[in-house]
Amino acid sequence: MGMTILKDVHLDVDYDFFLKQNYDTHFGSCIAHQVHELKDIHNRYGGMPETYNADNTQISQLWFDNGQVDFTDIGKQLDIDIVTISAIRLKPGNTIPLHRDTFYKIKTQFPDDLRPRVRANINMESWKTGHIIQYNDKVITHWKQGDGHLWDSDIEHLGANCGMEPKYSLQVSGFSTV
Repeated sequence: MGMTILKDVHLDVDYDFFLKQNYDTHFGSCIAHQVHELKDIHNRYGGMPETYNADNTQISQLWFDNGQVDFTDIGKQLDIDIVTISAIRLKPGNTIPLHRDTFYKIKTQFPDDLRPRVRANINMESWKTGHIIQYNDKVITHWKQGDGHLWDSDIEHLGANCGMEPKYSLQVSGFSTV
């Protein structure tokens, strides 16, 4: 693997479009694939803790096509040749345990493309009490709408909603253009 990619980013788009979507159309546990794909992380801690389950790792994730949203504008702002854009609602009391992004869909669609695969994790609302993102040893709070981070598959991170209101994030995935 090459040099680790990690940087702060900001995305200026109309977040109302994403926030007004019906997130109740999808429910799933974010650990469904993690328990199989990321055993190297879990093994450092004696395995995936049994207390993580489908009830406290639930996300609602919606996917968007180019045309529904402007992949070109977003890609230019984030220096990404975009493959996918999705939005996640994390309800209060749920967490996305420590993981790294594996870019399964990108690897499957573009197996021979060797450009660096990256994901921008963008906060769709300004920070609310109890909303947390952590990567490495840095805990992130008090962000502004549109603030986020761009990283590759080397960066281990987590998200949690210990608050009283849903936490919304945008995931923009593709190939780094810088």
